[in-house]
Amino acid sequence: MTNNKMICDLETGVCGEVGEDAMELIDLNQPQKKITLYYVTDPICSHCWALEPVLRRFEAQYGQYFQFHPVMGGLLKDWNGFADVANGIGSPSDVAGHWREVGEHSRMPIDGTLWLDNPVQSSYPPSRVFKIIQQTNEQLAWTFLRRVREAVFAFNENIGDEQVLINIVNQLGLDGEQIVRESGLSDGHELLDQDFALARSLGVRGFPTIIMVNAENKGVKIVGARPLENYVSGLEQVLGATGEVKTQPLPPLNKLLEKEGLLFSKEIEVMYDLETPGANAFIQDNLSSEEYELKEILGEAYIAKK
Repeated sequence: MTNNKMICDLETGVCGEVGEDAMELIDLNQPQKKITLYYVTDPICSHCWALEPVLRRFEAQYGQYFQFHPVMGGLLKDWNGFADVANGIGSPSDVAGHWREVGEHSRMPIDGTLWLDNPVQSSYPPSRVFKIIQQTNEQLAWTFLRRVREAVFAFNENIGDEQVLINIVNQLGLDGEQIVRESGLSDGHELLDQDFALARSLGVRGFPTIIMVNAENKGVKIVGARPLENYVSGLEQVLGATGEVKTQPLPPLNKLLEKEGLLFSKEIEVMYDLETPGANAFIQDNLSSEEYELKEILGEAYIAKK
């Protein structure tokens, strides 16, 4: 006698055996994910980089209510005729000062000197690589986006360069050369164009933009990097909740570091409501020295998984 169980499809009426590995526990108290959260962004969007601590906290505590859907918006096709009048940007060298201001204000480290000597010519190449990875692994695509942001903002690498992209993809355990090559073919261009069309249909004009839409196709749009309370309030409006939405427990620091690989001090402070600066003592209390390396860049501490 086997330990297999019988299961029937209620739509087709077909029954059959399934193995033990097909059984899973489900939490019937978990809310149905009826909200779609569109996050319209770009790999070189500095305000998106500044938003990372808040967005991670929001997803950790309220992700049970929504399906997260990142959308590439296409910030920089090339420098031919490009101008960001609001931020005084008309050439690559103009970006350096703007990025420094965002980094100092947000405390998410931004170097920015690559705009003076090795500027990114287009944000489309890393965006296309993101789309190719996303077709087979949504979580790895999100990790890729994080890695390219670390590279360009904190570590001053030109993520428009093919070899830089290949190295980042390789570090994810994928074939960097194959994926970067595939991203430059027609499929890569078409996938990115589909994101651009979606962003236009959502009425997006700047980054970051978060749009939460419910099953009745009613939604809330939040433009720019905002405090956590703004996103919680928006979620409550879309859910139509009469009271506060329920929060999930915050992940332990060791689990968060295992997942992310690298965390800046500001990210730890925002996740765990620590005083500024208050991450060092918290790190020592919650991690063993074998789990992490403590480093510093541009005046900001960060931890990296060993």
